[in-house]
Amino acid sequence: MTLQVVADLVNSYRDLMDNRSDQRVKDWPLMSGPLPTLLICVSYAYIAKVVGPRLMRDRKAMQLKGPLVAYNLAQVFFSMWLFYELLMGGWWNRYSFRCQPVDYSNDPVAIRMAHACWWYYFSKYTEFIDTLFFILRKKNEQITNLHVIHHGVMPMSVWFGVKFTPGGHSSFFGLLNTFVHVVMYTYYMLAAMGPQMRPYLWWKKYLTAFQMVQFVLMMVHAFQLLFIECDYPKGFVWWIGMHALMFYFLFSDFYKQAYKNDRKHKKDDDAVAVTDKKTEAVTQNGHLKEVEKKEAVNGTVHSSMNGCVQRSETNVDGVRSLMKAVAPLKESDIEEPSKNVSIGFWERFSLNFPMFCIPDQTVLLQNH
Repeated sequence: MTLQVVADLVNSYRDLMDNRSDQRVKDWPLMSGPLPTLLICVSYAYIAKVVGPRLMRDRKAMQLKGPLVAYNLAQVFFSMWLFYELLMGGWWNRYSFRCQPVDYSNDPVAIRMAHACWWYYFSKYTEFIDTLFFILRKKNEQITNLHVIHHGVMPMSVWFGVKFTPGGHSSFFGLLNTFVHVVMYTYYMLAAMGPQMRPYLWWKKYLTAFQMVQFVLMMVHAFQLLFIECDYPKGFVWWIGMHALMFYFLFSDFYKQAYKNDRKHKKDDDAVAVTDKKTEAVTQNGHLKEVEKKEAVNGTVHSSMNGCVQRSETNVDGVRSLMKAVAPLKESDIEEPSKNVSIGFWERFSLNFPMFCIPDQTVLLQNH
């Protein structure tokens, strides 16, 4: 009984692959069955997360500026060509955005669309090189779960489309995606050229949002067929729509985390900037700047010249506190400064009003 069930499953599988798929593509590379693509995707994920980082662990990161720029430029042109082929294969003037059945004929335009779909499938393998560059440059923090899932799932997902529906309604997915990749790889190419390009990359934060808009459009375009009659397989409507939904939430989570971190870093930078301004207002080259009639802690600074603060009986505690804030001096250093600090910094005294001179920060650090 069990053997019969297995035999029936095998026969059903062969019937699906050989008879129910598009006969035009069955002899094309990697189109005989899903196993080769599945093995490639699993191997990619294992290499990306385990083998690659392990091989580079004790090696120096490679500087690959030239190859990186060339690769991204090639991807820009490849994506542009794919976008053009998908347009000429139907989306420019023959296809309907409302409902578009697959043309399984040998019409030249239909064949052109089928070829464009296969090359789009092939492009998912070329994108593995993104991860290879991360590995060789030891940018392991860039090999996120989102990155691996996105690159690892796409070849398998597109394979089913090419095998059964190379064209028609679902090819809108590839049309949008290739356009997004033109923009995306243009950004990567410019970023790879070096820091001199940073002023022109202000639109970086919009890339993820751009991809999220792409997935929303894919969902709307696919799921509309659930509410209208169209000679297009409902299974692929769900296949495309759910993939777009999954990637939307993955990219949305990434966007929120990145935006949250950016805001945190901005707050930290602002806090540092404020601190630097306050410090700059008080110190210059490690000494107190000239201050006239400004309040100090627990007292008033009456005057200050040449890096020293004049002391009166009403501001001893205030100056002492201010000195501690500027440099981590001990109480003994203030009362008897000659113990730890060169006397050259403490030689200014007034007969009527003793003066404290704040030593240079570098010397303080050397002496403590």
